[in-house]
Amino acid sequence: MPTSNLTQIQYTQLDTTTWCVTAQVSESISHLVTGILWNKSLWLSSCNTSCKDIIKLNSLNWYYQVATAAPRHLVPALARKQRQQQRQGVRQLLQELLKKLEIDDTLDESSFPYRLVNSQYYVCFSHTGASSSKQTTESNQTNFTHLHSKIAVVISRQRPAGIDIETHNIAWHVVKRFYSKSELAILQELSTDQRERTAKLLWQIKESFIKVNQYTLAQGLGMDYSYLIPSLIRNNREINSTSVLNDSEDTDYQSVYRIATLQSQQTVIVF
Repeated sequence: MPTSNLTQIQYTQLDTTTWCVTAQVSESISHLVTGILWNKSLWLSSCNTSCKDIIKLNSLNWYYQVATAAPRHLVPALARKQRQQQRQGVRQLLQELLKKLEIDDTLDESSFPYRLVNSQYYVCFSHTGASSSKQTTESNQTNFTHLHSKIAVVISRQRPAGIDIETHNIAWHVVKRFYSKSELAILQELSTDQRERTAKLLWQIKESFIKVNQYTLAQGLGMDYSYLIPSLIRNNREINSTSVLNDSEDTDYQSVYRIATLQSQQTVIVF
């Protein structure tokens, strides 16, 4: 399997049985965009240009630069490329974490939740497109020079764990569609900044519990976690804060899942 360019790798030990790692995976795609834009068949089909004319064009002295903007009709192909990048990236990041923990094992992907073959430790992945200051939208074009993704992996020795990494806020119309009435009632009373931050954390918690409990998407997003909102607000006032809270008032460690919010890594783990 080819290797990805992993940067900004951060390891976190959550307790004696749970470890996670986050990173950014990047790949230059200027050559892909240029190759697609200058594909001969596209020229022949879109410009009604003959092969004879192409030969004439090839004889000219051309001055050009690498394309940095891809027409929107190329976005699906680039999205597929990014999904491949993310799939490859999380598996490579898992190997980095195993190496860090000095664990010699391989991933069993035959069923959910994923587990390591020999140790039977639980494994969970997450990935998201990374925000970039170079990305803009202008005249039906999206600026593409690199594909950037944020990726995350968690390993749990004891029980299934869920992880979610997210770089973007959740649109308010999406929140209103999926969140419970109790959650919405509290969120609507918050300032815009606090509401966006809390709604995003709730989304990540929901996504993580979906992976732990194998909920359907609609079922998991519709779960009511309004009782967590006061703790989320209290423990995550700063963007670089890290906190761990329980998912219920039950003090029995074995029956209660814990929730870690790693703000600087834009990551939530349920373990």
